[in-house]
Amino acid sequence: MRARGWLPRLPRPHTLRARLTTGLVVLLAVSCAAVGVAAVVELNGFLTGRLDQQLREAGVRFPASLEHGGPLPSDHDGDEGGDGDTRRQSAGTFGARLVDGTVTNAAVVASGRGTGTVTVALSARDRRRLAGLPADGEGHTVDLSTLDDYRMMATEGRDGDVLVTGLPTESVEAAVHRLELVAAVVLGAALAVAGVAGALWVRWSLRPLSRVAATATRVSELPLSSGEVGLWPRAPEADPRSEVGRVGSAFNLMLGHVEDALTKRHASEERLRSFAADASHELRTPVASVRGHAELALLHPGPVPPKVVRALERIEAEAARMGEMVDDLLLLARLDAGRPLERLPVDLTRLVLDAVTDAQAAGPGHRWTLELSEEPVTVTGDAHRLHQVLANLLANARLHTPVGSTVTISLESGDKATVLMKVHDDGPGVAADIRPKVFERFTRADRRRTEGTGHGTGTGLGLSIVAAVAEAHGGGVTLESGPGSTTFTVRLPAGDG
Repeated sequence: MRARGWLPRLPRPHTLRARLTTGLVVLLAVSCAAVGVAAVVELNGFLTGRLDQQLREAGVRFPASLEHGGPLPSDHDGDEGGDGDTRRQSAGTFGARLVDGTVTNAAVVASGRGTGTVTVALSARDRRRLAGLPADGEGHTVDLSTLDDYRMMATEGRDGDVLVTGLPTESVEAAVHRLELVAAVVLGAALAVAGVAGALWVRWSLRPLSRVAATATRVSELPLSSGEVGLWPRAPEADPRSEVGRVGSAFNLMLGHVEDALTKRHASEERLRSFAADASHELRTPVASVRGHAELALLHPGPVPPKVVRALERIEAEAARMGEMVDDLLLLARLDAGRPLERLPVDLTRLVLDAVTDAQAAGPGHRWTLELSEEPVTVTGDAHRLHQVLANLLANARLHTPVGSTVTISLESGDKATVLMKVHDDGPGVAADIRPKVFERFTRADRRRTEGTGHGTGTGLGLSIVAAVAEAHGGGVTLESGPGSTTFTVRLPAGDG
């Protein structure tokens, strides 16, 4: 068990301004405490030294005069008499005489007029303390149970006895306590004023850094993933000789470089989209022409060699496949360009029924099941494009699962504002290395997913069209896949009713 485990954890300031202010106040508090302690210690030493000097000036006249005053009373206190020599002795002066370590007489000056003394009844503990004083002529502080704290000085007498003279430390303690109180009040007020003033000063000094942080926050909130980007926020200019000024200048320079890079990226994307759209548009006519000529050649009434017939059939099939790819590329280019889609009420339940009917005709070897609610599900969008989403997902399930697999299509409401359309199959699943990029263009499934299907892997554009159309409708698509279970979930905004 660690020794510090039980200690409470103090809250730490998080902002730079709070840390600087806290550090300033802590350093000032430590400095003030050091000054206060030094002042108290110095004053206490000074006043104690003055008290020792008074003891030396008083000498041993008063305790020496006690040897003629008779035995020390032990059963009473407060008797007054004139046995001691109290001349030039201040009120409260203590005198004691010890013979062979035993206190024989002890008294205190009753007043400053030199006319009377008061004998003191000492306890056994007080007697031991007095007996333990070294007779070195130096001052020592002694706490007597009947007289509180005294500064006492022991000196050897002429008769082999020890004479003790003492003065009360009450005046020293009062002065020291008063200084402690004044120091606490003054230093506390100084800390409060310094804390407020320091917080304002730190706040004013860090204003340029706060503006840089605010600019960075605004930049971080800008959409930078795609489209035209303009990093218009810039950090305000500051003194280039200061650290904050250099940070602001470097930040602005970095924003300029990032803006240039994003501008070039956007221009490159626009050129690529334009090229894809133009190329797709231009390829549609020659591809259709090739397909038409192949069909026309197959309709020739005369005898045609079988190899030529097979070649013409392959030309027609590849031309059809190329035409589908060109249409897909043209659709993606239009979606990338932000072309608006139709925004009409669409009966999604009807679309699912039609798409499953088409899938059953194309894949009779699969088992197709539906999980639909009794009430029709309606969304707002483009019916043709949503049908294309369903067709692509069902074609993907048919092409990438073996014959006999079960494909389940379901519609459900995620919440009041969302509709979830799921296509689930019990095929081999999507490989782990393909899942992160399954919705990217020209991504093809590996052989494990297509093994035994008897079909090709397609153009690699079907799922990218699904994602693009779903995003164009304000939704999205996700994939959850593992051995024996693959689910594509399309999320769409619910219709307005």
